[in-house]
Amino acid sequence: MPENVAETQATIRQDWKQEEVEALFALPFNDLLFQAQTVHRQHFDANAVQISTLLSIKTGGCAEDCGYCPQSAHHPSAVKAEPLMPLEEVMKSANDAKDAGASRFCMGAAWRNLKDRDLERVAAMVEGVKSLGLETCVTLGMLEEHQAKRLKEAGLDYYNHNLDTSPEFYGEIISTRTYEDRLNTLSHVRDAGINVCSGGIVGMGEARTDRAGLLISLANLPTQPQSVPINLLVQVEGTPLNGTDNLDALEFVRTIAVARIMMPKSFVRLSAGRENMSDEMQAMCFLAGANSIFYGEKLLTTDNPDTNHDQQLFKRLGITPWVGDDKAEDKQCSAA
Repeated sequence: MPENVAETQATIRQDWKQEEVEALFALPFNDLLFQAQTVHRQHFDANAVQISTLLSIKTGGCAEDCGYCPQSAHHPSAVKAEPLMPLEEVMKSANDAKDAGASRFCMGAAWRNLKDRDLERVAAMVEGVKSLGLETCVTLGMLEEHQAKRLKEAGLDYYNHNLDTSPEFYGEIISTRTYEDRLNTLSHVRDAGINVCSGGIVGMGEARTDRAGLLISLANLPTQPQSVPINLLVQVEGTPLNGTDNLDALEFVRTIAVARIMMPKSFVRLSAGRENMSDEMQAMCFLAGANSIFYGEKLLTTDNPDTNHDQQLFKRLGITPWVGDDKAEDKQCSAA
């Protein structure tokens, strides 16, 4: 392991080994954050954070059995299934998000996979949101090659499909979709020339070795994800993971820092779980290299800090919304 990890990050590495990443996690906390902040400043404005808003366009009734998700039809906590939201409602939410300062509008549907019968309706939503001058992102479950191409034609900027955890721990969380299924969807997204948004969830009872394994799976992809959401498990009554021991806050910050070092040019996003994070914990995450958040009071079906609270926190920290700069290099995929 090099003594100064920051000096090794001039180029993207996609050959990370388990022992290297575990050594990063084991560094003294201050040393790890110093290295992560050094890497962060090489590629981004240290005091700018990209803001996204997430809207559930189709809630509940999902056929997957993800142990953390209240939208799964397998769990007694299952959120009532609702139809796909009308275009007019989506556009109103997108306009509201833009007025609140969001630069990216993300739309999520509780599907195992996108059906062709719904493809054109989603494409119309992408086209509409894009016309507002917002970046567009969708998360619709598994995707086929022709569907990815159609979404690219509609103007889709990002497709979110998380790996969730390490390959080794994955079977403890989900049985209805394989790790390979997820990797195949990411391949279709890359091949279509759409930016990849992919991360995972921590605090699900996994070991540090699994947190390292998740980051290795992401960093060693053929192209590192342009956006990496790191979610802290939100425990929901009636889901199998309710009652899991809470992850230590400093361990979460370590995970953010290691993600930043391994994926220096990616946006690292604080996603689910911010409602349960103190302002001080979030500030440490920004110091560790997080530079993206979800804005708004809801993340699909779980709570999120309200917009005014985030604005006040940004003011206290001297953070401004990211609007794009020359240091954020190579984030756009080129079409295959």
